[in-house]
Amino acid sequence: MSPLVITVFMLTLSNVFMTFAWYGHLKYFHSKVWVIAALVSWGIALFEYLLQVPANRIGYQVASAGQLKIIQEVISLSVFIPFSMYILKEPFRTDYIWAGLCLSGAVFFMFRDKILG
Repeated sequence: MSPLVITVFMLTLSNVFMTFAWYGHLKYFHSKVWVIAALVSWGIALFEYLLQVPANRIGYQVASAGQLKIIQEVISLSVFIPFSMYILKEPFRTDYIWAGLCLSGAVFFMFRDKILG
């Protein structure tokens, strides 16, 4: 399997953990003191890092750090939107579309040497 495919898969899983660590406490620990929420979030974030660090090491074999960062941002928005809608029960916003289009531009510019040949 391609290192880039492995990287995207691992970063996607990592981002699921990251999203729960960063935002899950808003739903599941909102009635607890913030210190409890922070400790639980740190515990969840450990699994994020156990996936994210090797994913970036694998990806760095075939992509630059800047390209990896843009991949991460695209994945982040792709995971966050469904999370905010289904877990946090927030409505879909057209701003998500505009943000996605901006990220599409970022992807183009970071990968244009590979896209255009």
